[in-house]
Order: sequence, then C-alpha cells, then structure tokens
Amino acid sequence: MSAFLQQLPALIGVVIGALGSYLAVVRGDQVRFRREQAARWEERRLRVYADYARTLKQSVTLTYRTAAHFGNDPPPHPLPPAEADPLLAEAAVARDPSVETLLLLGSQAVVEKAREWVVVVMDMERFVREERREPAPWQALLERQRAGRASYYAAVREDLALPPGHSARRPLPRL
Repeated sequence: MSAFLQQLPALIGVVIGALGSYLAVVRGDQVRFRREQAARWEERRLRVYADYARTLKQSVTLTYRTAAHFGNDPPPHPLPPAEADPLLAEAAVARDPSVETLLLLGSQAVVEKAREWVVVVMDMERFVREERREPAPWQALLERQRAGRASYYAAVREDLALPPGHSARRPLPRL
C-alpha cells in the first residue's frame, strides 16, 4: 500500500494535466470556431453589401444615360426613354432581393445609409421619367447621389472594420 501512496501524487498530477490539456484543447476549438464563424458572416455581409451597391449602381447608370438623352448630363451613349423605361423597371425589380438580404444581414447603420442612397436614386429615376431638361437640378441630384453612395460605403467599411477607401471623386475626362 505504501508504494501506491508514494505514486498517488504523480497519478493525481497526470490526471490534472490530462484534464487541463483537454480543457485547453476544447477552449481553443471554441475560440477558433467562433473566429471562423465571425469571418464567414463578415464575408456574407460584404457580399450582400456589394450586391446591393451593384444593383443600385445599375439604376444610377441608366439614369445617367437617360439624362444624357435630355441634355442634362454629358456621358456618352445617351439612352432614349423608350429604351430606358423597361431597363429601369428591370433594375428596380433586381434591387428588391438585394434589399431584402441587406435588411436581413446588414447592420442598422448600413441599412439606414442604404435607404438614404436609394431614396436619391428613386428621385433620379423620377426625374428622367418626367423627361425633365434641367441640368442644374440634375447636377444637384448627382451630388446627393454621390454623397449617399459615399455615406453607404463609409458605413459598410465601419461595420466590417475595413480601412478607409477611395472617395471615387476623380475628374472625368471631357469628351
């Protein structure tokens, strides 16, 4: 019995070491799982944010081209209203699923900035549907749209903890 008692502290040390090792491995696995899960959600949110911006930008591009047809904007490739209307409707329909996904996965700040941006884009769509030939109000809408887009991207970067990005404010060559 004395041999067993002499080895009991070593046996207790082995059991405590094994238990500690097991707990450390389990804790490490939990931390790694949470980190990987957070990274997957960030990737999904980035994809949702980018998809929303892409679908909204389609509408913006169509309004630019249509405004050019009315002499409000200088971009090349003017688009007559007869051709623009079905494309604008298609772009608006394509926007709906990305909005729903944004509402589901987006942060409150990003969703609010997205709403502000889309309101300006809808104003731009209304402007070209009314076939207005007023360059000054159109330029004001363009500035609001650019500010809305910049605010949206800033909110996305903050939500995803990304560094500040390019402002996209560059002079365009005159044609």
